[in-house]
Amino acid sequence: MQPTLLILAAGMASRYGSLKQIQQFGPSGETIIDYSIYDAIRAGFGKIVFIIRENFAEEFKEIFEPKLKGKVETAYVFQNMDAFTDGFEIPADRTKPWGTAHAVLCAKDAINEPFAVINADDFYGRDAFEKMAAFLKTECAGDKYSVVGYELGKTVSEYGFVSRGVCEVSNGNLSGITERTKIVVEDGKIVYEEGDKKVELGPKTPVSMNFWGFAPSVFEVSEKLFSQFLEQNISNPKSEFFIPIVVDQFIAAGLGSVKVIPTSSQWFGVTYKEDAPGVQQSLSALVQNGEYPDNLWK
Repeated sequence: MQPTLLILAAGMASRYGSLKQIQQFGPSGETIIDYSIYDAIRAGFGKIVFIIRENFAEEFKEIFEPKLKGKVETAYVFQNMDAFTDGFEIPADRTKPWGTAHAVLCAKDAINEPFAVINADDFYGRDAFEKMAAFLKTECAGDKYSVVGYELGKTVSEYGFVSRGVCEVSNGNLSGITERTKIVVEDGKIVYEEGDKKVELGPKTPVSMNFWGFAPSVFEVSEKLFSQFLEQNISNPKSEFFIPIVVDQFIAAGLGSVKVIPTSSQWFGVTYKEDAPGVQQSLSALVQNGEYPDNLWK
């Protein structure tokens, strides 16, 4: 069975104001999502499921359906605020979605096979997709998930702080993941701030960039945890139910293991607007080296 790729794109309209403004990086106007889908198709993924907001569904489909028609199966899922909130009253001041793990949960009825999850606006690289596809086809199980571990040094920005899920790895499996919110390069060293001190991290420290591999069993685990999350956080308008919360609980409860898949891929993303020219140059270099064609969908 071919695995599915779930793309978290519900926040895109709020970031860009309009989908018409989605940044184009490739030589033929390709977005970062285009490169992810291209890599996924050639790695053997059989279906792409987009998590989007209902109010920009038509606009989104107009952009992607003409490119993908006949190349891969597509499906669209909406991250609605009231999804899976049975019995809980949503406070009037709650405006933002419930977070990445809730977004994944919203795809429960669209996915029945092993699947990967990625962010819409991160470039993950061919190596990462091929390794994830191999895991999903041969190793993934109800008690065995995975995460792609990037080398921290390949994910930082020279223009300011970044947040990364720093992975603790034991015997090739994830034993814990800690969100570090203020990672920065200073004097050639990578450090994060903890209170009033700075702690150095090695450039090869494995970090999660939200590229996960799951079996459908994750939906049942997430649903239970989301209910608990709402009991404790329903009145906090900024609280979010993140994927690492689910993964940490999955490991802590002894429900299974999460394999860390190392990759040599260079991650690209636009954390700061100053990052954009560098992303464009990096993609141009990959095209020139023959890694990608000039026009992905020709």
